[in-house]
Amino acid sequence: MPSINASYSPAPVRGRFAPSPSGHIHIGNALAALMAWLQIRHQHGEFVLRMEDIDVSRCRPAFVISILDDLRWLGLDWDEGPDIGGRFAPYTQSERLDLYEEALNRLLDDGRLYPCYCSRHDILAAAAAPHGLSSEGPVYPGTCRNLTPEEAARRAQTKTPSLRFRVQDRELDLLDGVAGRRFINATSGGDFIIRRADGIFSYQLAVVVDDALMGITDVLRGADLLDSTPRQLLLYEALGWQAPRFAHVPLLMGPDGRRLAKRHGGITLSELRTAGVTPAGVAGWLAWAAGLIPEPVEIAASDLIPHFELSRLKSCDIVVTPDMLGRLHSSLGDA
Repeated sequence: MPSINASYSPAPVRGRFAPSPSGHIHIGNALAALMAWLQIRHQHGEFVLRMEDIDVSRCRPAFVISILDDLRWLGLDWDEGPDIGGRFAPYTQSERLDLYEEALNRLLDDGRLYPCYCSRHDILAAAAAPHGLSSEGPVYPGTCRNLTPEEAARRAQTKTPSLRFRVQDRELDLLDGVAGRRFINATSGGDFIIRRADGIFSYQLAVVVDDALMGITDVLRGADLLDSTPRQLLLYEALGWQAPRFAHVPLLMGPDGRRLAKRHGGITLSELRTAGVTPAGVAGWLAWAAGLIPEPVEIAASDLIPHFELSRLKSCDIVVTPDMLGRLHSSLGDA
């Protein structure tokens, strides 16, 4: 197991796809995976596959196998990953807990964290808590931010605390490869959790440690994670690491205005495979939906590499109509 102080010599460009093995890959996941892969292969860089299984209660080994199989079926490959290893192994978060602990202790030593005894119910009930501003739920109002040692000791007798990162009031300059430049107040997301009360490390900490230690230079992922980026920039800075370049691709949405999901029917790669849709059919449909090519023609993932440009990608969410899904299932599905 490496240390968070380990040095590395990354390639000029290194990217990754980091799914959570809590279900099968659907076309929304596949869109992010394909675009991340195309970005790196277009620049002749190194591509990493990592499994984000830190919440072991939701993740299953069978889904790891399914994800590997579906990505290879789609035509993607990787230079490092949980199945082939690599110089920054392991590539599974549940095997990297010591690294997260080491980073957490550094933040503790620097006075960046504080114990929080609030439950989710407490936060929802707080009169000062704004709602709906973060992908992680209501913004924390700072109830435990300035507890005295005596107050903290009293609360610790009845509850195990989470640990929160103390956010300073400042402006962050975020240049996103798809969404463009944004100036964001760091406090808009509130003080955020680094380790939950049940001992599970947060996504924010784990992803920063992993991307930094694996030498990732470019992170392309779904737009649902855009509001996580300021928090991650703060952690990169606090830990003394250089942040990667970020790009957030649009989400696939159903006609009901909600993210495309199983309720919309037949959208996992395994379902598409069973229906007879070809890998080239899926790759071409995704490239068309994202804005890379003008029509949803069958085209192998590798043949899309010359077509990739961040500037071509749509910057708003993509509403997938029944007609669009029909083109995926029927006109592209003649195996």
